[in-house]
Amino acid sequence: MAGHSKWANIQHRKGRQDAVRSRLFSKLSKEITVAARMGDPDPDRNPRLRLAVKEARANSMPKDNIERAIRKAVGGEGDAYEEIRYEGYGPGGVALIVEAMTDNRNRTASTVRSTFGKHGGSLGETGSVAFLFERMGEVGYPVAAGDAETVMMAAIEAGAEDVDSADDGHVIRCADTALAEVAGALEATLGESETARLIWKPVTTTTVDLDGMTRLMRLVEALEEDDDIQRVTANAEAPDEVLAQLSP
Repeated sequence: MAGHSKWANIQHRKGRQDAVRSRLFSKLSKEITVAARMGDPDPDRNPRLRLAVKEARANSMPKDNIERAIRKAVGGEGDAYEEIRYEGYGPGGVALIVEAMTDNRNRTASTVRSTFGKHGGSLGETGSVAFLFERMGEVGYPVAAGDAETVMMAAIEAGAEDVDSADDGHVIRCADTALAEVAGALEATLGESETARLIWKPVTTTTVDLDGMTRLMRLVEALEEDDDIQRVTANAEAPDEVLAQLSP
């Protein structure tokens, strides 16, 4: 799975570099508002909201923006958003899961279908690729959190299932239902994490060449440009030499 990990890192770094701040903050605000509306507006009593706020802070979202998004939920302001998952295949047969939050299901479905088509992909039915992924919690720590053994022991004590330690940091994974609990236990041992989120982790990957990876990245970027799309996950894997050519 090392190839997929490197592809995910490239995708993450590129997204950080290319994202328009206003669009990124809009998506983060939407998640915060929905989380606060569905539960308690106090992050300490609402695990989903606590994770959403952590994600916003990790992306340098101003405190005022975070508080404004929570106030929207408390005051009943803003649109009522619906969470929808789309699934399909991209160039080279790569499976993709597209997570959306929208106030207009028809608009979003039409845009997603059109984007897949324009970039050599095909939108499938719900469940058509989900079996190729596993829903998990993921907590990220910088290298400064400790060496691989220290982080591994902390993760085991916290109830995590898997740890990947590399030169750029540590990624700890756990059951999706245990994310808030594991993140809290890790924070008590290792300090505050950089990220804590729910992910779709590929259990089966699809190997693609340079051309396929390039076309796939264009599809992912086009999808992420839509304000309704919160997150896109692909099960792509490529040889190291291909990934090296894609690195920023």
